[in-house]
Amino acid sequence: MTIDLFSTSGSEPLTVSQLTGHIKLTLETAFEHVSVVGEISNYKKHLPSGHAYFSLKDSEATISAVMWRSRLGQVFFSPQDGMKVIARGRITVYPPRGNYQIDVTSLQPAGMGELQIAFEKLKEKLYKEGLFDEKHKKPLPEYPSRIGIITSETGAAIKDIMTVIKRRFPPVELILYPVRVQGIGAAREIAQAILNMNRYGKIDVIIAGRGGGSLEDIWPFNEEIVARAIFNSDIPVVSAVGHEIDYTIADMVADMRAPTPSAAAEIVVPDYRKMIEIFNDFAYILGRHVFDSVRDKRDTIRQLLNTYSFNRPHDLMRSFSQRVDEVDRQLKSTMTYLVDKKNTQITSLSHRLESLNPDRVLERGYAIIYDGRKVLQTKRDTMQHGKGEIRFHDGRVPFHVKRDD
Repeated sequence: MTIDLFSTSGSEPLTVSQLTGHIKLTLETAFEHVSVVGEISNYKKHLPSGHAYFSLKDSEATISAVMWRSRLGQVFFSPQDGMKVIARGRITVYPPRGNYQIDVTSLQPAGMGELQIAFEKLKEKLYKEGLFDEKHKKPLPEYPSRIGIITSETGAAIKDIMTVIKRRFPPVELILYPVRVQGIGAAREIAQAILNMNRYGKIDVIIAGRGGGSLEDIWPFNEEIVARAIFNSDIPVVSAVGHEIDYTIADMVADMRAPTPSAAAEIVVPDYRKMIEIFNDFAYILGRHVFDSVRDKRDTIRQLLNTYSFNRPHDLMRSFSQRVDEVDRQLKSTMTYLVDKKNTQITSLSHRLESLNPDRVLERGYAIIYDGRKVLQTKRDTMQHGKGEIRFHDGRVPFHVKRDD
C-alpha cells in the first residue's frame, strides 16, 4: 500500500491528525488478527472503567496493550506482572498520543508453568500480609445444625458431601449455593457466594470446593478474590478441593483444609453412631456411680443413726421441749398475776373516781345553785341574780330571792 503524505495539490503538508489517520488505517487493516507471546509488565486495572492497561515485552521490545472490561471478565486467571502470556487481538492506534497498541480479545498463560509462577507470587504476597497465620483460623463448631456448601450443583462433590453427612449426622441441614467451579467467572462467583452466606448469617460452617482436576481446572481456588473472601468470612470455612497432594491458595487461607469433599463432610460433622456409643457408655458409668454412691451413703447413714453424736440431738430436743413447756407455764402464771394486779388497781381507781362524782356529793345533803347554766358560788352572786334553780340529788327546783328593803 502506498501512502500519499501530501495533499492532492502536492503543495501542502498533512496535519498530524491526517497523518495519524493514515497510519491508523494502514496498521489496523494490516494487523487485524495477531497472536503475541510476551511477559506482562506495568499491569494496571482502571477502577472506574474496569479496563486493564499493560505492556507485553521480550528481551528486545515492548508493546502497549489494552483489554476492555467486557473481555477481561472472560479471563479465568488474574494477570500479573512477570507472567508470560499469549495475547490475541488486533493492532490499533490511539490518535491522541499517536501510539499503537494491541487491543487484546483473549489472554491465556503461555504454559502451565506461568500459572505456577502466578501461584507462587500470590502465595508470597498473602503470606506476607498474614492471611495464612494460624491465629486467624476460626474453630469449627462441634455440633453444627446448618452447613453451607459452595460448589457446582451438578458435580460429584455435592453428591459425595451429601452421602457422607447423611450417613454420619442426618439431622444437620444442608444449604447449597450453586456456583461454577472452573473456567471464566468462577472465582468471582465463589467469592460472592461466601459473602452472601455471611450476610445470611444462619450458617454454622461453610464447605467450599470441588472435585479434582488439572491446575487450570482448579485455578479459581487460587485466585486472590477467593482467598480474601475466605479470610474475611465470619463463618468458619473448610476448603475441599479434590487434590490430595497439592495445596491451593484457598486451602492455605481456610480455617480447615480437607483433601477431598468427602473428607470435608467427615470433618464438619460427628458420627452419630459413635455419639450413641459414647452416650451409652456415659449412661452406664453414671448409673454405676449413682448406685455405688447411694449404697455408700446408705451405709454411712446407718452408722450415723447408731452413734451417740446422732442421738444426742434427740435428747437435747426432748429436754428443750420440756423446758419450753415449763417456761410456757411460768409465762401464763406471771401473766395471770399481772392481769389480776392491774384489775385490782383499776377497781380502786374506779371507786375513787366514783367518790368524786358530783351526784354522790349531792346525796350527802349538798346542793348546787344555777342561774341558767352558770353556777352561782357566792351569796353576792345569788343576790344579784335573784332567781334560778337549785339542784338536789333527786332533781331541781326553782328559787326566787326576796329582798328586804
